[in-house]
Amino acid sequence: MFRESIKMAWDGMIGNKLRTLLTLLGIIIGVGAVIAMVSLGFGVKESIKDNISKLGSNMLIVMSGGRTATGARIASGEGARLTIEDMEAIEKQVDGINGVSASVSRSYQMVFGNQNWTARVEGTMPANFSIQNNELQEGRIYTQRDLNSRNRVAVLGKTVADNLFMDENPIGQTIRINKAPFQVIGVLKSKGQGAGGNDQDDIVYVPLTTAMSRMMGITYVQRINIQAANENVINDVQAEVEEVLRLRHKIKEGTYDDFTINNMAAVMDTMMETANTITLLLGCIAAISLLVGGIGIMNIMLVSVTERTREIGIRKALGATFNNILLQFLIEAMVIGIVGGFFGVILGIGASYVVSFFFNWKTVISVLAIVVAVVFSVGIGLFFGIYPARKAALLNPIDALRYE
Repeated sequence: MFRESIKMAWDGMIGNKLRTLLTLLGIIIGVGAVIAMVSLGFGVKESIKDNISKLGSNMLIVMSGGRTATGARIASGEGARLTIEDMEAIEKQVDGINGVSASVSRSYQMVFGNQNWTARVEGTMPANFSIQNNELQEGRIYTQRDLNSRNRVAVLGKTVADNLFMDENPIGQTIRINKAPFQVIGVLKSKGQGAGGNDQDDIVYVPLTTAMSRMMGITYVQRINIQAANENVINDVQAEVEEVLRLRHKIKEGTYDDFTINNMAAVMDTMMETANTITLLLGCIAAISLLVGGIGIMNIMLVSVTERTREIGIRKALGATFNNILLQFLIEAMVIGIVGGFFGVILGIGASYVVSFFFNWKTVISVLAIVVAVVFSVGIGLFFGIYPARKAALLNPIDALRYE
């Protein structure tokens, strides 16, 4: 009986091609939309993960600026200054860290030949390259010796290297940063766009001491980057760093900090929660079209019951039970859901690749999303097929045989 019902459902679909196609379209578009939208949402999550991982998900960034004794907010980078001695104290007194580095930055114009480019110049320490997951494409990074000697050497981001040197090899060349000569000793691999939309390759790194004394004329640092051993100890490290800095800055208990610590793990958690909300919202919007497709199934099944009233009467007269008729029409509705779900999966995967190719948006095909969408489409077919199937099964055989 089950096989016969499937065969009858398939024959009915083939016999009414146009009507079947229009009914299937609702399910196909619904399933395809759910898969494509959820894939886009997962792509957003992966992009956020990648961008923050490039910065270092187990990284703490300490900046001057907190609150005054009256509770007024101090702008980031203002207020009490951070120093190299603060960084050294953190390195010596805080457990659970893999690396620590201080840095300063400012935008400068740089010139090579007849090419010029304005980019951010960051004075930092050799340890900062591993903390921020910067990888060399060619050349070398500066050393502690360069730092001690305040050498005028520079490591270029990919964007700066491409715009200043075009097809020429930058290693060993001399560029002018704010009219001062610097020798290019290295070029970094591309890191792409940051979480805030900034170009992470539009940067030049120079030794911290060179930037502080020879370029900016300052004795303080703007930022201290700390790499925790792993994400499990990052909160403990943050608490210890706060304790060390409060002690060094002579901040009394109960008063506000004059510095701010940004925890990249906390930033990632917040952004991932936002991305999850976006993914859920996109999936729910797409699921509405599945609901519309289900209403289409119920509509077509009601039409089918009306058209086949005499057939139902004959089958009941020949001994078909309530369950036999109910099963027949439920299977027909489910077949529509299964076939629509199959083609919807193809449409959704295809749409994801098209969006990724043409718009350069990252999409991640989720097997779970595919399974849920297909199960949901079959469930839609079953749910919206119950009423028409029950209506057919309850028909009086005498009335059904008289129906014209």
